[in-house]
Amino acid sequence: MKNQNAFESLPSLVASDEEGNIFDVPELKMAGASGLAIIAPESDSLVPMPAGSTLYLLPGRTPIGLNPKTGKEVALETWQGKRLFAVAAFMAPAYTQTLRAAWRTGSRAPVLPLYAYTAVGWRKERFYAAGVRTDKDTRHDPDLFNDAKVNRGAEKLLSRFPGNRVVRHLVENCIRRYGCLNAKNLAMGRFEAPAPVSPGCNARCAGCLSLRHGTKAPCPQERIAFVPDPGEIIAYGIPHLENADRAMLSFGQGCEGEPLTQFELVLETIGQIRKKTSAGTLQMNTNGSKPALLEKLFDAGLDSIRVSLNSAQEKFYLRHFNPVSYSFADVAKSVRLAHGKRKFCSINYFIFPGFTDNPEETRAFVSFLRENRPDCVQLRNLNLDPDTYIKVLGNEAFAGKGIGIMNWMRTVKKQCPWIRFGYYNPPREEWKAKITRD
Repeated sequence: MKNQNAFESLPSLVASDEEGNIFDVPELKMAGASGLAIIAPESDSLVPMPAGSTLYLLPGRTPIGLNPKTGKEVALETWQGKRLFAVAAFMAPAYTQTLRAAWRTGSRAPVLPLYAYTAVGWRKERFYAAGVRTDKDTRHDPDLFNDAKVNRGAEKLLSRFPGNRVVRHLVENCIRRYGCLNAKNLAMGRFEAPAPVSPGCNARCAGCLSLRHGTKAPCPQERIAFVPDPGEIIAYGIPHLENADRAMLSFGQGCEGEPLTQFELVLETIGQIRKKTSAGTLQMNTNGSKPALLEKLFDAGLDSIRVSLNSAQEKFYLRHFNPVSYSFADVAKSVRLAHGKRKFCSINYFIFPGFTDNPEETRAFVSFLRENRPDCVQLRNLNLDPDTYIKVLGNEAFAGKGIGIMNWMRTVKKQCPWIRFGYYNPPREEWKAKITRD
């Protein structure tokens, strides 16, 4: 248990009233959730809430704080005559959650939308979140975006590519409805540009961002409703690859299903692009379900992949992803294939404090990295109601005490020293000379 002085130095509990007013409760200290436990955050796992983050009132959930004298948890239903609700932070990109917000769920609490719910407190006139920056890349930092420039760029895209359904989807849906930062970067002529291709998927993920699968949680975006022609991707893709800074064209977006289910389309698109230009990076965000098809895409010119995992333990992977026509072994094979082909491979690892850093999961993940040799682990906060995820995995997933996300990162790095941690897909010029070769 922390000593009293350590508790006194913690930020105060943050809560909300019924009208959405957010304030601190100085009598109690900030707590966080790790697995099934409520704990105090460590000092190295807190960061001033970064610009671009959002605070959410959590309906039907009572905030939990810590008594600074005893360290015991307190579920505070009312304060100064006000009924209280828990508050969580949705952190800006490039920041990794170290603790989830702590609350007690009421019997009539609605299922939360598909966001990550990070513990937040108040100290010295500012909010603090339980997180750490894990990628120095600034491509999604809010001060790099200018709405007027984005709008002008979006209009230029529409006028330059009239009748292009993909461009219209990226402008009207991704930029104007969802505020997709990759799509905004396309409009500003830089970095990673989306290339959505697939309205279908071969998994039924519990936390799918674009299609409901047995959950009441509303999806934050709608899936692309058509299959593009290769020419629609190529038309805007080649100019972007040839002219943008750190240019990348990326298949597999939040507004689509699994791009490997449109293999022929992607193969033709890559082939035609590489006949005309060698510029930029061709990237795929995938579930890694079809290694034989991936091999053909690598041979055609695909440069890098990012493979999503919630767990390196097969039983917990299957419970979350619910694969329809592939196995966990296929996913591992795809990662090994990328290494064998000297292609860059990232693991898109969903972070859930108390499970990710559970000793059993940590051992399994280290073994997965050693056996399959990816180059990077991209740390993604799991966007799903924590109560839902705990039900999906089952209490057995949380039998051991988490070692803490910061300690977990140190453990993984020590046992797999070649691994780089990050958040974004790196362009080819930044990894080509450094890719693992053993």
